[in-house]
Amino acid sequence: MSDSKQKGLSRRQFISAAGSALGVAAAGAYVFNQMDFNKPPISNDTPMPPSTFSVKHMESDVLVIGSGMAGLFAAVKAHDAGAKVTMVSKGRLGSSGLTPFAKGIFSYDKNTSNMSIDQFVAKVTESAIQTNNPVFTRQLAEHSKARVEELKEWGFFDSPLYNETFSRPINERGIPLHQRVMITHLIKENGRVVGASGFSLDKPNLIHFKAKTVILCSGSGGFKPSGFPVCDLTHDGTIMAYKIGAKVTGKEWNDGHPGSAKNSGSSYDNWHGQIEEKPQINGAEVRHDLGVDMNYQAYKIGPPITMGPPPMGPSGNNPKRPEMTQIKGGPFVPSAFRHRAAPPPEHEGGILALFSGKKPGGGPPPGMGGEQVGGSSAGMAIHKSEGLTPINETGLSTIPGLYAAGDALGSHMSGGIYAQIGSSLAGSAVQGAIAGEAAAQASKKISSVAISSSRLRDIEQEIFAPLKRKRGYSPAWVTQVLQGIMIPNFVLYIKKERLLQAALAYVEELKEHHVPMLIANDLHKLRLAHETENMIITAEMKLKASIMRKESRCSHYRLDYPKIDDKNWQAWINIYQDEKGEMAFEKQPFGTWASAI
Repeated sequence: MSDSKQKGLSRRQFISAAGSALGVAAAGAYVFNQMDFNKPPISNDTPMPPSTFSVKHMESDVLVIGSGMAGLFAAVKAHDAGAKVTMVSKGRLGSSGLTPFAKGIFSYDKNTSNMSIDQFVAKVTESAIQTNNPVFTRQLAEHSKARVEELKEWGFFDSPLYNETFSRPINERGIPLHQRVMITHLIKENGRVVGASGFSLDKPNLIHFKAKTVILCSGSGGFKPSGFPVCDLTHDGTIMAYKIGAKVTGKEWNDGHPGSAKNSGSSYDNWHGQIEEKPQINGAEVRHDLGVDMNYQAYKIGPPITMGPPPMGPSGNNPKRPEMTQIKGGPFVPSAFRHRAAPPPEHEGGILALFSGKKPGGGPPPGMGGEQVGGSSAGMAIHKSEGLTPINETGLSTIPGLYAAGDALGSHMSGGIYAQIGSSLAGSAVQGAIAGEAAAQASKKISSVAISSSRLRDIEQEIFAPLKRKRGYSPAWVTQVLQGIMIPNFVLYIKKERLLQAALAYVEELKEHHVPMLIANDLHKLRLAHETENMIITAEMKLKASIMRKESRCSHYRLDYPKIDDKNWQAWINIYQDEKGEMAFEKQPFGTWASAI
């Protein structure tokens, strides 16, 4: 007898009750075999009542949220521009998020590159099918070498671990660093951001950070899929900003990194070979790496899926990948990138190995050997395409005083595509530095910051809410349900309207009914409760944006709208809250800047 039958609900009964194709698929997923759908809300005997928390207040000119590559340069450059800076991180400096996973960093050197900056920007635009913002593409090329030279001075390339490297400039400048503090709220007063609030993950401390300007360097996110190191990236910064009125963009694009079918639930087993390598510098080679094409392959002809050299020759037939000749249709590839030889084999290591099928010492690269499974990065957009909508080249959002950089900024630096190896890490460094200096300069024009005590009391009540509920749902259970809805490759990768709508019905139920009933009885579960809410709101955004864009472009592929539609879709999609607090959408034409709400 199956687990579901033992718990009082057979798979057949659940499928019948679901009444949609998504329900059929979700019911067959592993996670649903582990859940008791008849289980009532549980009681919450809280050993940590809110009264045990101490409340602290801190103040600075610039508050940097996040301690990856973008956060490092934002804090350093803001300090060097004369601002009093505070850095706060949910994780550890240089050791959380995607930064420790990144082992290639892009550096454009005009003296050695085989293309000019203008040619580089044009080539990225061609690969991105116009979805990129050329202002940020050009920034990457113009400033990446300078950022790489600074990293060299700090010893970045001497070790696969980044904490010591990142600590050097932070400690030299005496920048206060608060680690393992989860920021849950951005604070807005009189139309501008004035700080943020959160709690310690190690002790019952609630902290209010007052600041003249704030820089979000909080990364992107995912739905905590196994097999890929995105488990602590949960869209926190994006959703906090959205709740205070910021516009968000890029939610329809999707990262397509696969994982190994063997030990697929272990990100270390899949990726340890790359994580343990020292970082290296990559030059200006423009590519067209979708990710979604592998999911399309698996959808059309079944697993296993493979990574390796792209199709070669006029027929697109690669003898090493005979299955390529069996697939018709699929994501559009610009002609310049359609028939390309495999990368050269000599001196390949680190991130380059991911695209050549090799790694130093022989054998496949980390996570890419043997049979592959899709969805290992489900819910995470292409780097730099998803996040706060900028209104100018400094990363300023539609909320005065609120900046973003790195994967927290929807800069569309490379558009909805992977266009060059190592650009994400370099882009984070470049954008962090620019945002840091801009935020510091803006803070000098603000004499004081005031936050109403009533607003702080409201925030405290919202933070403590899961601890105070007597009955409800555990965040781990709700997250598992969300994963079962969003991670199948025919939801976010191979999209069609009826499945997107079906998934949306489930997600809206979680948002409307389960989020108000999330419970916690310790600091870890309190973190999970707030993360779960953020992921659910992001899921709603991703589904609605995918429904809205009725075409296929870059990493957004609609099986029911497979062609590019330039007439209606030469635009990015922005998401914001309307006057009633409802999720609203707008098109922003390519080549323009967003306007404040």
